[in-house]
Amino acid sequence: MIKQRPAVVVLAAGRGQRFKGSGHKLEQVLGDGTLLQRSLGCVLSSQLPLVVVTCSDLAPVVQRFVAARDVVVLDETNHLGEPLGQGDSIAAGVAAAGDAPGWLILPADMPQLQARSLLDVAAALDQYPIAYAQHKGLPGHPVGFSAELYSELTALRGDDGARRLLARYPAQAVELDDPGVLVDVDTVEDLQRLRAQMKKDHGG
Repeated sequence: MIKQRPAVVVLAAGRGQRFKGSGHKLEQVLGDGTLLQRSLGCVLSSQLPLVVVTCSDLAPVVQRFVAARDVVVLDETNHLGEPLGQGDSIAAGVAAAGDAPGWLILPADMPQLQARSLLDVAAALDQYPIAYAQHKGLPGHPVGFSAELYSELTALRGDDGARRLLARYPAQAVELDDPGVLVDVDTVEDLQRLRAQMKKDHGG
């Protein structure tokens, strides 16, 4: 019998309000692809099951790289007209991969992450209810949750994300030799800094 592996839930439904450039943050070019493309490429390389939670504007872009069955499209607001937040995205993604033995939550703006890091955090869920990537003592992404937390994950709403679960349950740091677990892109300045670093690394 083939052992099931945790699924990666990629969060790509955010509005990226801190990014003041033109166009959606996740469609910005970085190196040989966009932020979204590079993040998805890492997950696909890991060969872990994948669910991408996104918005209607980005769904066609996501579906260039990911099968439609693995894409969850969220509305911008709930039935009360309130904007959906990260908690709603996590809940939708976990529910869509409800038969997985755990879930790795990964923002879609992590273009430097290594596939090996996903596998190492996934492996830690065999022993711990929560495990998260860490580099040089600093916490990063992904954050993994075991199947026992399904009900609480699918009940998340709003912008709170999974912070209260991290406060309630023992969480194991997985120290990784991967600075990419700490690198996300929130602002235009973040993107410019990363482009300059990559150019320097490649001798440009």
